[in-house]
Amino acid sequence: MPLSERERRLLEEMERSFYSSDSDVFASDPARRGRTSYRLLVIGILLALVGLGAVAVGIATHLALIGIAGFVIVLGGVVLATTRRRGTPASSGEGREGSSKAKPQPFMDRLADRWDRRSDEGR
Repeated sequence: MPLSERERRLLEEMERSFYSSDSDVFASDPARRGRTSYRLLVIGILLALVGLGAVAVGIATHLALIGIAGFVIVLGGVVLATTRRRGTPASSGEGREGSSKAKPQPFMDRLADRWDRRSDEGR
């Protein structure tokens, strides 16, 4: 079912608004977001498990200090497991022009390019 002219204009306006307001999210630098460090993830999970054990021991023995310490250990483990390692910042243009390897295009940029090509073909 084809769209009316009014619906088509409204859809195009919504698309422009979406891309202009959310461009910061899609264009964010992957190096700034960081990568998952599996070592920190495993250590954080193990700490959380040890902390849960300490909470259980604190409850079983009615010692609040052990339970509180276990809770703090659980929180530390969760924080450690969810932290991301920062990427190394690129130098200010050194070696970029002479590099023979092309940097892979981010996923959202590829999607946006495909969307633009598809919409251009339809006109």
